[in-house]
Amino acid sequence: MNFDGEDLSHKALADRLPADEPHVFRECDLTETDLRGAALAGARFESCVLDQTDFRKCDLDGAAFTGGGGMRARFNDADLIDVTFTDVDLSSAQFGGSLLTDVSFTGCRMIGAALTGSRGTGFSVTRSNLTLANLGGCSLRGRHIEGVRFDDADLAGCDFTEAVFSDCRLIGTRLLQTKFAKADLRGADLGQPDDTKLRAFTGAIINQTQANAILAARGITVL
Repeated sequence: MNFDGEDLSHKALADRLPADEPHVFRECDLTETDLRGAALAGARFESCVLDQTDFRKCDLDGAAFTGGGGMRARFNDADLIDVTFTDVDLSSAQFGGSLLTDVSFTGCRMIGAALTGSRGTGFSVTRSNLTLANLGGCSLRGRHIEGVRFDDADLAGCDFTEAVFSDCRLIGTRLLQTKFAKADLRGADLGQPDDTKLRAFTGAIINQTQANAILAARGITVL
């Protein structure tokens, strides 16, 4: 079923969508639309307004979100396997309890998004802004993380073991019990790590410039 440029805001759509066919939404307004429990596997959302859209408990396996915005959208307890989000504003979106397996976020604005409590094998993130986001307990183990801002994000309990950071920022992040064993942080701006962060970086790889800055902040000069 195709929807083009339709105003579907503030409607309950779950019962109107056949479960046996893919759905395409192009430039639709789905503000505060109730899609709870809808069968949306393989669905396409192209340049849609998804602010506060309710995707809770949806089957979104294989879905693709391109452009548009989903500020404060709710994906709690939804199935998201092989889902792609490209150039989507997901600020303050909620993913708690969702199944995230091979999900990719590319070029997304995810300020204040909450992914803590999600399940599955994890996700990848590239060229995205996760300032103030909560990723507590998430796994990005072995991922190549490129062009991501984690400023003031909560990364407590996250697993970045063997991850590679390129052109990233980790300024003001909360790193309580965060794992960076064998992670390559040479491409990350670490700011001025305090002792808690330095403990989190145990086993990580940093470059000489980063090491000098850390020591200089403690009054130690390397000649």
